[in-house]
Amino acid sequence: MIARTLFSEEHEMFRESVRRFMERELAPHHEEWEEKGEVPRWAWKKAGEQGFLCVAIPEEWGGVGADRRYSIILMEEQARLNLTGLGFPLHSDIVAPYIHHYGTSDQKLAWLPKMATGDYIAAIAMTEPGGGSDLQAIRTTAVRDGDDYVISGQKTFITNGQTADLFLVACKTDRSEGARGISLVMVEADRAGFERGRRLKKLGTKAQDTSELFFNEVRVPVTNLIGEEGKGFGYMMQELAWERMHVGIQAVSCCEAALDWTIDYTKNRRAFGKAVIEFQNSRFTLAEMKTEVQVGRIFLDRCLELVLDGKLDTTTAAMVKLWTSEMQGKVLDACLQLHGGYGFMWEYPITRAFADARVQRIYAGTNEIMKELIGRTL
Repeated sequence: MIARTLFSEEHEMFRESVRRFMERELAPHHEEWEEKGEVPRWAWKKAGEQGFLCVAIPEEWGGVGADRRYSIILMEEQARLNLTGLGFPLHSDIVAPYIHHYGTSDQKLAWLPKMATGDYIAAIAMTEPGGGSDLQAIRTTAVRDGDDYVISGQKTFITNGQTADLFLVACKTDRSEGARGISLVMVEADRAGFERGRRLKKLGTKAQDTSELFFNEVRVPVTNLIGEEGKGFGYMMQELAWERMHVGIQAVSCCEAALDWTIDYTKNRRAFGKAVIEFQNSRFTLAEMKTEVQVGRIFLDRCLELVLDGKLDTTTAAMVKLWTSEMQGKVLDACLQLHGGYGFMWEYPITRAFADARVQRIYAGTNEIMKELIGRTL
């Protein structure tokens, strides 16, 4: 295997502490959380106490002030254990950066420190029924009324939807415009007129509280506007590249773990008097998958270097999302097959990983949209 050069010794020490925390404090409870469809607040609080939330946010706003390699490590270790119920990456590395990059000092002071401790849980509300990946088709409105916005509309497929205290809501402040009419407004969950819908039952990521949201003339002060009015679509396009890298990080790390599980299983499982790995078909399948994952790892790490240098373009980010999520589907399917009938049993990690991974080709923009984005550059 080609050695990784992305991390220093200090980063790897951080990885060890993250791994111990997740293995000891979180992983033993994940099955229970899958049954309940929600990660409890104490898990968020414990992560905050360890300094594992909002690590890339500067210390003056309650974060650790670390570089994004630390965020990458947190996502890798979460994916390695297939702890897909944890909404930490969305909270820490999607919502928090919007506030940090585009928010005012008062907004940062009000929300980021509590997000870093886990006292506040955050979510982003973009997707709407019938809208999907077409963000320009957003119908939720925010109408100016004096010093308030009055927000009306519906969102769906919202991660952290049942537990979040804060929602970054994409809405139309000018219905006569397309993308130029979209703005981002923070909505606190205790606002009158805000309602959580049902917790959605899903194929995978069962511990993740994915929900519908309803905004029934919700009044929020205009000071809850993130950045400038009408600039929301541009902000989303800027931040979506990093969100798509999240998919790549999770996909490659999950595949590496799945290979380890499968190699171990095929070495110990016997059929017709010998270990399953001794059959040529098993070895060839694993050899092909190992090669695919190594290619994915090298591509991803190079793109992460570009992220750290501020040089990753949106087209390449779309390529990362497309290639790694398609690879994940292929690798996990092959690994599940090598588990035989046990690959269909929920108590095996490969089974849960297989179900959880299917959404990777859908969210952060479907892979069909990724192909369209890449195709526009031809």
